[in-house]
This record gives sequence, C-alpha cells and structure tokens, in this order.
Amino acid sequence: MAVYVWKGRTLAGEPQTGEIEVGRQEDALDALRKKRILVTSLRAKGSGMTMPQFGGGGVKVSTKDLAIFTRQFATMISAGLPLVQCLDILAKQSSKPAFGKVIGEVTREVEAGATLSDALGKHKSVFDDLFRNMVAAGEAGGVLDEILMRLATYIEKADALKRKVQSAMVYPGVVLTVALGATCFMLIFIIPTFAKMFTDFGGELPLPTKIVLGMSGFLTSWWWAMLLGAFGAVVAVQRYYATENGHRAIDGFMIKAPVLGDVLLKGAVARFTRTLGTLISSGVPILSGLEITARTAGNKVIAEAIMSARASIREGETVSAPLKASGVFPPMVTQMISVGEQTGALDEMLTKIAVFYEAEVDTAVDTLTSIIEPIMIVVMGGIVGGMVVSMYLPMFKLISVVAGGN
Repeated sequence: MAVYVWKGRTLAGEPQTGEIEVGRQEDALDALRKKRILVTSLRAKGSGMTMPQFGGGGVKVSTKDLAIFTRQFATMISAGLPLVQCLDILAKQSSKPAFGKVIGEVTREVEAGATLSDALGKHKSVFDDLFRNMVAAGEAGGVLDEILMRLATYIEKADALKRKVQSAMVYPGVVLTVALGATCFMLIFIIPTFAKMFTDFGGELPLPTKIVLGMSGFLTSWWWAMLLGAFGAVVAVQRYYATENGHRAIDGFMIKAPVLGDVLLKGAVARFTRTLGTLISSGVPILSGLEITARTAGNKVIAEAIMSARASIREGETVSAPLKASGVFPPMVTQMISVGEQTGALDEMLTKIAVFYEAEVDTAVDTLTSIIEPIMIVVMGGIVGGMVVSMYLPMFKLISVVAGGN
C-alpha cells in the first residue's frame, strides 16, 4: 500500500485536498472519481512536484497547434489522468517552446489551486473568451473531457471555414494583380520601343495606336504619382474602416458585393451558428454565448444583429425575431432558429445550419473560381490582344502605302 497526496475540486467547484492510501495510482483515481472529485494533482507522498514559472503574455499560437493541444488534452482527461499531469505532459511535448511555456504557467496556476478556466484567463492572447467559457462550463458540469473534445472539433471546423473564405478573397486579388502587372510591364517597357519606331516613320497614326501610346507615355511619366495615389487610397480606406460608421458601411458592402459577397455572407452565417451552437450545447448561458459570438463574427453588420438578438433575449423575447428584422440573415436561417427555440433544441438546429452553410461555402468558392477564371482570361486576352493589334495597325498601313507606291 502507498499513500497518495491529491488535490481536486467538487462538481460545484470547491477546492479539495487530502491523502489516500491505496495499492496503485489507478486505484486512487477510481476512488476519488466515485466521490465525484475532479482530480487536478495526484502524487505519491514524499515525491514532491515543482513547476517552473514561465511568462506567456502576448504569445500567439496557430489554430492548428491549439486544436492539437485541445484534442490531446481531452483524450488524456477521458483516460483518467489528473489535470496537472495532463498539462505537464502537454507542456513538455509541445513543439512550440512559447506555447509550451504558456501551458507550463497554466499548470503552475492549477496546481496552486486555481480553476483551469481562471488559469487560462491569464493568457488571453492564446485562449479566447469562447475557449475559456466552454472550459468553465465543462468544469462546472464535470464533463471537461467532452467539452474539450467538442471544442477541438469546433476549432478545426472554424479554421477550415476561415481558410476557404480567405482563399475566395485572395484568388481574385492575385489574378487581378497579375493582370495589372502584365499590362503595366507592356506599357512601360514594350510600347515605348514601338513609339520610337512610329516617330521615325512619321505620318498619321490610327486612333487605337494613339490611345495606347498615350497611356504608355502617361504611365512612364507619372508612375510615381499613381503609386502615391494608390497608397493614399489604401490609407484613407483603412482610416475610414477604423471609424464606427466606416466599419459598418464597408462590412455591409462586402456581404452585398456580387459573387464574393455570397461567399462572405455564407461564411459568416456558418461561423455564427457553429459558434453559438457549440457554446449552448456546452452549457454556456445564451446571453454570454451571444456576446462571445458577436465578438467573433468578423463582420460589424452581423455582430450588431447578434447583439440585437441578445437584447431581445434579455427582454424575454426570441432570438430569431431581431435576426429576421436585420435583413442580413437568409430566411431559412431565421426560420430554423425559430423552430429550434420552439422545440427546445436550439443548439441542434444551429449545428444543422452550420453544417449546411459550411457545405454552401465550398460550393460558393468553387462557383467564384469557375466564374473568375474565364472572365480574367477574356479580360487579359482583350488587353494584350488590343495592344498588339494597335501596335501593328501602323505597320499594316505602311505596308499598304509601300505596296501601292510600287
């Protein structure tokens, strides 16, 4: 028999500590679980454990690393390992030293008697409000392993959705940049060569040739002014976006823009429903869930609609009514949320909406790509072909004059 020193909490969150004499560590865990104690530390008496202190303020952790940490943490908790031991293992095996230091600091706080959610709250740059609130709900309900597994799934799906929306926004920008770059290269370096040759020939040039030569001359002489103008426009838009009205106006324009707006709106709806559904199903109060969801919406117009829904709930009304009144959310979304409220299965309904719209984002991204590719091919072909033809028109005229003279 051996004596084990343990620390833990009751399901109500009250800290507990004591000693237990059993044959093995596993027996100690089983005995404490039967007493409904959430074990945070367990060690053989006399084998003290010390945790080094680390600073983790301001650390940035990738979504992928956070998802891996959360899933591994859930697996260890489900297997019955003490909370502190799980954190200690995860800190040591972390491939990112900075993240490992953060987990080490969380370990020290938990060992000192803090709740896991409070310990995570000291590292807000790594663990956001959603993460901390779900962990707190898991601790209060004694289902931390289930909540962590659900949280890991949420993080992975949210990251996948974010990447899809970003790819939809980046692709048109890249194609447009290449098109503009190719056009500017021809106007600055290729066309001036023809201009000198046409000057030596003399005679009246065709109108298309004059237009292209004029564009080339303007760009060659005033390229610096165009760069300054573009830079000034970007700064002006950024400053306008930093204002309340500017933020609302630009975000509203983005979700209503042709083709791209459809992708952004569906992505925002999927993010909202996935986040709120995960929070509610994890036991987070709906008012807190709506506030967290609004902060993570990524769009000012949608965030304001969500906060209107929160105010509606506080006054004893429904969530669906203000969402419908905002005119932002598709009718199917508000109707399904209304049904979920009436049947008492709002979390399940939100998850179903999220699954549907995540698939819709995939389709919308594919549609955007299929539309942009032929359009850009036609545009690029028209620009390059137009410049080539305008440069060859004087040559055709010269050839006809020479042939007529002979």
